[in-house]
Amino acid sequence: MQFDLLKKSWLFQGVSIKQIENLLEKIPYKINYYKKEETVFCPMEKANHVGVILKGKVQSYKLFPNGNQINVTVRTAGDIIGPAAALSAQRKYPFGVVTLEETTVLLLRRADYLRLIQSDPRLVENTLSEISSITYMLQQRLELLSYHGIDQKIAFYLLSESLQSNQETIPIPDSMSKWALMMNVSRPSLYRELKKLEEKGMIQVASHGIKILQVPALEQLLRK
Repeated sequence: MQFDLLKKSWLFQGVSIKQIENLLEKIPYKINYYKKEETVFCPMEKANHVGVILKGKVQSYKLFPNGNQINVTVRTAGDIIGPAAALSAQRKYPFGVVTLEETTVLLLRRADYLRLIQSDPRLVENTLSEISSITYMLQQRLELLSYHGIDQKIAFYLLSESLQSNQETIPIPDSMSKWALMMNVSRPSLYRELKKLEEKGMIQVASHGIKILQVPALEQLLRK
């Protein structure tokens, strides 16, 4: 086990590598290796495990009875998957989780995860912080999906990220393809709308990110 990888995780924030090693000596865990597009958690299956991504990237998604699918979040190395579901009264994963590339995940059974976090108050605090962050992110995601126009989705995302970071230039999340996936739109449609907004002088698109030029104009898009 490469404990330096776990040191980068939200779960072990503020905990030394030696302390992580000592904590996990007492707790059973397993390391699973997944190929691209393999399932980690199935939607609505019993939430028996919590995972820490050691390497790779996963996508969570929500399936609806009419066959529609909404992509919810992309999680990368260091992120925790499944803690809220495993600790909930329902004990079911509300979202499916599938790999976007070759991925390595440390998996803990629910009971062992509880034993682990109870062994160090910092892990309890980190878990609560992570679940709170996920809850806030899902609220933002729901608001994003409430907008029908792609230009509105772009405006909401840019304004929200700018408010949180207090920056005018917003990094493109990972890649344009992943951003389109997160916005639940096609990449060509996203490109077209970005170009239109740039032509209107609202934004400036560069390889490293998108600079907001006209905040009032983007806010007006959300009210149309």
